[in-house]
Amino acid sequence: QVQLVESGGGLVQPGESLTLSCAASGSILSVNNAGWHRQGPGKQRELVATISSGGNTNYADSVKGRFTISRDNAKNMVYLQMNSLKPEDTAVYYCNAELWRTWGGLHNYWGQGTQVTVSS
Repeated sequence: QVQLVESGGGLVQPGESLTLSCAASGSILSVNNAGWHRQGPGKQRELVATISSGGNTNYADSVKGRFTISRDNAKNMVYLQMNSLKPEDTAVYYCNAELWRTWGGLHNYWGQGTQVTVSS
């Protein structure tokens, strides 16, 4: 079974940091393009950051300079380092990735989400 599993969410105070991890597992060869999205209370899901297979990154304006997306191709992992967290960063964070499957084809997958709460 191919899946993406996020971890690393939690409750932090404003100004603190968290690192989210996304592990791709199952019958896969590699991770192609990947990204992080989030959905805050009463809000639509929004794109936070993306990273291409070649390592090019893009960020939403709201997180530029504070968040860093990275990847470890050997481990099929994608990370989101979040610094200087603000209450408005509170959301469920979802990993999204295109995975090359061993039995063929490139398919898009979503993780189940991990809750990040920023509150004093």
